[in-house]
Amino acid sequence: MKREQFGNECGLTLIEIMVVMVILGILATLIVPRIMGRPEQARRVQARVQIQSIETALKLYKLDNGFYPTTEQGLQALVEAPTVGQLPRAWRDGGYMEKGKVPNDPWGNEFVYLAPGVYDDYDLSSYGPDAEPGGEGDDADINSWELE
Repeated sequence: MKREQFGNECGLTLIEIMVVMVILGILATLIVPRIMGRPEQARRVQARVQIQSIETALKLYKLDNGFYPTTEQGLQALVEAPTVGQLPRAWRDGGYMEKGKVPNDPWGNEFVYLAPGVYDDYDLSSYGPDAEPGGEGDDADINSWELE
């Protein structure tokens, strides 16, 4: 009778557990390196989205006032009414940016704003993780005039 009781129990043998562990190890070896390279790519995508958001605010500013903020006024003109240069005639109460502030890029640096720009009415850039103009690969700049 004892044999019948043990014969009905389900369980994994040591071999089965070892096979599962080997399979998990192989999967981890293949997947982890791919995941580890994604944070920098995610920051670059976030910078593009932030630039597009700032561009939308700049367009609203121009619709209300007929011109973009100057380089001297900077992006701060989107959250506080400018007091220097060409003053806006219909600056929107509350500003043009959500949460009442201009975000820093994903690396903690301020976006670079130039108006009038070299490539367009204004140029907006993030210098990336190196915080220096130019660069290649992960250090390449993200520029408004290069976005799709």
